Amino acid sequence: MSIVLVVLGFTLLVVGGEFLVRSSVALSFKFNISKMVIGMTVVSFATSVPELLVSLQAALSGSPAIAITNVVGSNIANIGLVLGVTAMVGTIAVDKSFYRLNWPVMMVFSIVLYYFLKNDQMLSAIEGMVLFIGLILFLIFLIKNTKNDTVVEEVDETLSVVSNFKIGTWLLIGAVALYFGSEWLVTGAKEIALSIGVSEAVIGVSLIAIGTSVPELAASIIAAAKQEKAISLGNLIGSNIFNIASVLGLTAIVKPIPVTEPLILTSDIFWMLGFSFVLFPLVMLRKKFEINRAKGFFLVFVYGVFMFLLFTAGK
Repeated sequence: MSIVLVVLGFTLLVVGGEFLVRSSVALSFKFNISKMVIGMTVVSFATSVPELLVSLQAALSGSPAIAITNVVGSNIANIGLVLGVTAMVGTIAVDKSFYRLNWPVMMVFSIVLYYFLKNDQMLSAIEGMVLFIGLILFLIFLIKNTKNDTVVEEVDETLSVVSNFKIGTWLLIGAVALYFGSEWLVTGAKEIALSIGVSEAVIGVSLIAIGTSVPELAASIIAAAKQEKAISLGNLIGSNIFNIASVLGLTAIVKPIPVTEPLILTSDIFWMLGFSFVLFPLVMLRKKFEINRAKGFFLVFVYGVFMFLLFTAGK
């Protein structure tokens, strides 16, 4: 039954996330928000809502370890799994904004998160507010310093003519699907953790994290295989920033998140920091400003090592 709950939970999160993105973009067009701003803010935030609800549901249901490791594991999977596998399908070009802004900001947010958790074994409401305010300041800077012709997250312009009734229906479907999806996923994951004898932290950083990354992974592989639109490294890094600042930030504001599993601070978060840091030398190595198949294979291999050690230590 627990596996059924997890599968249903993942399915509803994917469906709910898709309807939420559509309705959010359509609503943004109604308010005459530019396509560039919609792509950089509305779409990014809407795609983080499934992770937000999973972390919030976990924190409120007494599983703070899942609330934290959901984000830590998603950030690891975004680089090790999504970026690595996509690069193995087709080379990913990297623009200069990577080292000028995106990567440094991701590292700052990652290190600040580590400090907040290490300092008092908790992510408090005030610390969550600091993270979220930091995200807002980053987005304001990003929008002000981005030219209108800059290529950002694709936005479907056909959504600009959607009726108010349809937008409302999409919002309702998205909200219901996300609510039940997050609840069933967390419940099922906790039951699986108990049945196979591993901690909730291990399930959060592996099963839940990979599950919430599967839609992005599938879309990226299809795009790379068709040689249409390669996944943007900037979008992946942006996703990691949103995960820390909006998902954990907002969750902590609603309910402070204690660190209940030692592995979070002794292992998991160092893996997240390591995967984040290694991107810089990887991009600057031979064949600069691109992540080719060899580099992608390296990321996937290291991710495999991480998963092996995770379950070995979690038993």
